[in-house]
Amino acid sequence: MLGKLIEKTISNRLQLHVVSNNFIHHSQLGSLKFKSTTNTGVALTHFIHTGWVKNLLTSTLAFDISQFFPSLNHHLLSLILRKAGLDSSIVQFFSSYLVNRKTKYVWNNSSSHFVDVNVGVGQGSALSPILLALYLAPFLYILEKQLKSLNLQTSLLSFVDDGLLITQSKSFETSNAHLFCSSNIALNFLTKFGLQVEHSKTEVFYFSRAHGIFNPSSLDLSPLGSLILSPKSSWYYLSFIFDRKISFHSHIDFYANNAISTIKYMKILGNSTRGLNLYQKYLLYRCCTILITLYSFQLWHYNKAPLSYLMKIMNKMQRRAALWIVGGFKMAPSMGIEAIAGLTSINLHLQKTGGRSQLRAHSLPSSHILRSLMSSCNESPLHQHPLLLNSLIRRQYGLIKGHLVDMNNHFNEFFPSFDPINPELFTGHRIIDTFSNCFIFQPFNKQVNHN
Repeated sequence: MLGKLIEKTISNRLQLHVVSNNFIHHSQLGSLKFKSTTNTGVALTHFIHTGWVKNLLTSTLAFDISQFFPSLNHHLLSLILRKAGLDSSIVQFFSSYLVNRKTKYVWNNSSSHFVDVNVGVGQGSALSPILLALYLAPFLYILEKQLKSLNLQTSLLSFVDDGLLITQSKSFETSNAHLFCSSNIALNFLTKFGLQVEHSKTEVFYFSRAHGIFNPSSLDLSPLGSLILSPKSSWYYLSFIFDRKISFHSHIDFYANNAISTIKYMKILGNSTRGLNLYQKYLLYRCCTILITLYSFQLWHYNKAPLSYLMKIMNKMQRRAALWIVGGFKMAPSMGIEAIAGLTSINLHLQKTGGRSQLRAHSLPSSHILRSLMSSCNESPLHQHPLLLNSLIRRQYGLIKGHLVDMNNHFNEFFPSFDPINPELFTGHRIIDTFSNCFIFQPFNKQVNHN
């Protein structure tokens, strides 16, 4: 238990250090502070909307790194830690923690001989996420530099071991050529880092608003040892369900049906003498069910978004929940039954939650990908993201929409800003450390009556 706590403390300090010196690539969005799957989805939908206002088609190539946790080279990781600006004593600590490790397997009363473990990190360790991110950071920087030198307009996104190449052009044939070249370069660099791609999980998907028959050509990656990838009607990525027009109809149908099924199965909760009371049902719905339905709602709920179908499904789900909470009849009016159950209208709840999500931009570090895409980005022109909002002309900016645009429009309003990597957050500089003589901690014994 103590070892787990020490690992978690080291992980937090290490994350603050590498975020403050911008060592982590801005496209890395997995298993790190201030980053989540929602950020990945918001960034991807922004890329698509930006391409559409520029009359460009967006194509994506998703790949999965095979056996990522067990494949990390310990000596290379030690060099990367030194490159990240860590003190030599800290690098030596990690080297002793990783290099020349041994393990053995125990089964009941039998045990194996010790075996050398020269690669990999523990998948359940608190240090694993940040070590994986550090290992991939140089790869992403090198790949991005190489793509720019070849004039390949390919954007990158990475979530732990899931990589994504995004390209935009006037035709899907051109996009396929760019994806093929980008994939070839990425595979070569991954091999040099001791990593391999699981080709059976590689997917290609095309986004288009075109009406009528949509049949883009397949992407042939067989010369690279992969497969011939055919376009699909929907794409399941990080638990998002995309269609080519990013309407998210399938996404909402899937999660709303899951929520309705959860409500049905909640009827069996209780005991042999009584079931759940109204307040317990209300808590179960607010704490469990509605969170399933609103997973990453920022991708489809924003200003000027077409919400008629989505709200119809959401209202149907909440009506089912309200009827279950109060035990009402099916003919009861929706607004009345929701008011009795103590539920806020789903539309108002989304507006409230969406507004709070937009304010989150004030608490993100300047190196975060969402901040690097907003107009408030302070990067030099050489390091600015090619899909920055400021790169759009006035007509294009008037047409673009999405959660990132809403965040950008509200960013300059009068709200308090927070610096998540301020030196006062580091151990030794916090208030409790600087003024330790002003704090008194007294142990509390629950078994003693303090009345």
